Amino acid sequence: MTSRERVMASVAHKEPDYLPMDLGSNVSTGISGMAYGNLKKYLGMTEGHTRIYDVVQQVALPEDQVLDLIGADVLDIARTYNTKDEDWYDVTLSNGNTAQWPSWFKPEKLPDGSYNVYDIEKTLIARMPNKGMCFDQMYFPYKEDYPDSYEDLDRQMGKVLWSAMAHSPWDHQRDFATEDEFYSDMRRRCLELRNSTDKALMITCGCNLFEWGTFLRRMENFLMDTYADPENVIALNEQLMERHLHMLEKVCDAVGDVVDILRFGDDLGMDTGMFMSLEKYRTLFKPFHTKLNAYVHEHSGMKTFLHSCGSIYPVIPELIEAGYDILNPVQTSARDMDPARLKKEYGRDITFWGGGCNTRRILNLGSPQEVYDYSSRMIDIFYKDGGFIFNTEHNILPDVPPENIMAMYKAVENARK
Repeated sequence: MTSRERVMASVAHKEPDYLPMDLGSNVSTGISGMAYGNLKKYLGMTEGHTRIYDVVQQVALPEDQVLDLIGADVLDIARTYNTKDEDWYDVTLSNGNTAQWPSWFKPEKLPDGSYNVYDIEKTLIARMPNKGMCFDQMYFPYKEDYPDSYEDLDRQMGKVLWSAMAHSPWDHQRDFATEDEFYSDMRRRCLELRNSTDKALMITCGCNLFEWGTFLRRMENFLMDTYADPENVIALNEQLMERHLHMLEKVCDAVGDVVDILRFGDDLGMDTGMFMSLEKYRTLFKPFHTKLNAYVHEHSGMKTFLHSCGSIYPVIPELIEAGYDILNPVQTSARDMDPARLKKEYGRDITFWGGGCNTRRILNLGSPQEVYDYSSRMIDIFYKDGGFIFNTEHNILPDVPPENIMAMYKAVENARK
């Protein structure tokens, strides 16, 4: 099988020729710039660059030589953007490693070593403290209350760091005079990538609903809104859906026959349980999630991928009914997320993309042998009968030793024999 065939067979719940694996197909299955730089040093790789393509989380875009070494099977279409040296500039990360930020990203460095990000209107929208590892949101447009009118919603969404500091391809929308030109260019790039690789391709579209509520209202306010003000939650979701469906129309038309997987995001869980009751999910969010999946499935050949962290065991049947094909990151360290039970109960209905190694206690704190043994156990649980793409439980963070990363990939390599 080719990498693409291997991935898509597993998503179709057929056991492929060997275990498919992902590093960096999107900004939740990747590796921090600090950890990536350390990994390259450990491997003796002196060529190339550590390029931070997701500046919010400070996540690096893995290079071809690294992906080929570990045998990764999926690519983010973001790699077709910012391909020239002049698209980047050197920075020093808080661990002392040299990396590169995209040329459009110019935060203000303060005397204490922290960074501030301002939008074009001089609003402080994001900050990274000295020795920090990611940027924090500083501006919440509707923190005080919902607006009387949503005429200004696009502008306010553009002041949220996840939009203002978006990764490729979305950081290039501003480069084109019209929307159609942007999507025409996207199609050209994706076709070139597909014709140059046998790996599966993924595009990130977000289309968050619950998360956008927290970005606009702040977490504590929006959580209370789901119970105290559900009418405004629904009204906001309807406004968001107009924008999401418009984008999906453009994406499906441009690359729906070229890209294999479309990534959505909406974190629904904490370590100890869901952010809301099942009843609240069913009434406030599931109808909209169902529409998003239906649109993609009806207007493209792409499979849908949901990134949703935390303890989400109770809602998995609802997510399957809503039409999601793939679930990530499979945070088995959270409450009720036992991997064997997940595979037994839902392994035939949804693909688990992740869960391959615990990033909180094992990958960063364990010995290489402990990492190898843990990853091997997860492969034994998840891999049978397909429906599994090996990946960590979210991104590989800065404190992970490179020898542990390679021990994890050794488990993948041995499972492929």
